[in-house]
Amino acid sequence: MSSENFSATGRRKTSIASVTMTTGSGQININGRPYEEYFPTLTLQNQLLEPLEVTSETKHFDIEARAVGGGTNGQMGAVRHGIARALLKVNPEHRPDLKKAGLLKRDPRAKERKKPGQPRSAGKRFQFSKR
Repeated sequence: MSSENFSATGRRKTSIASVTMTTGSGQININGRPYEEYFPTLTLQNQLLEPLEVTSETKHFDIEARAVGGGTNGQMGAVRHGIARALLKVNPEHRPDLKKAGLLKRDPRAKERKKPGQPRSAGKRFQFSKR
């Protein structure tokens, strides 16, 4: 395998991540920082590595990602989605495994908008008084 670049875009909530994969030793950098430093909790780190573990490609690629918008959970989801899409470009035979793990579908959940005449969030209501 030559030093090919595979790039993809991932999205989650209001976060967008552009991911570039290059054949290498398994280094993962997000916004110029190692992923362990960028996502400090073990839960986020494990979720990020899920597409690589499902396809057994953990130590075969160097990943450079740029994540913007949203919070840490949204950015992690966007980077994970981007990694899964890039792995699909590397080898289309990974599709059944990635699809079974639910990593190719963009998570449509997002914050519902505030409604007029209601306080703050979508589900909140003003206190009801009968008398």
